[in-house]
Amino acid sequence: MGSDSEVEKTAQKEREKKKLLALAPIAKPLAGKKLFKRALKLVRRAAEHKCLKRGVKEVVKSIRRGNKGICVIAGNISPIDVITHVPILCEEADIPYVYVPSKEDLANAGATKRPTCCVLVSTKPAKGEIGQEEQEKLKGEYDQVASDISELANTMF
Repeated sequence: MGSDSEVEKTAQKEREKKKLLALAPIAKPLAGKKLFKRALKLVRRAAEHKCLKRGVKEVVKSIRRGNKGICVIAGNISPIDVITHVPILCEEADIPYVYVPSKEDLANAGATKRPTCCVLVSTKPAKGEIGQEEQEKLKGEYDQVASDISELANTMF
């Protein structure tokens, strides 16, 4: 029985190594394990409450319209030219952004089956309203991830 769990652990480590090898050279600031989990948890919660924009086209449109949020970008996109303009738009609009290692993990958190290049998490839903308690939970998680991203960006520059 012990060997099965060891085999699974080594297989999981191999998958993580492959994800890191597939990273684009511009994938900075890259989220660490803790921030990665928090960011995906935030994306999952935002997807439940319809506070999420998925894909490059939607994210760029939303940023240009002046919507604020946190941009989570996948680092293993090929060709990289698809998303090279997104960080620039985020910096111009003062939107915090962070790279995560895998587009598949980002899609799973965003409740889609197709791999997703980037998502924009906002605190307000696109349509309708959410309860006050849920809004405060989402806002608290959002603020924590935003502060972690700004700390990470400050250590980079």
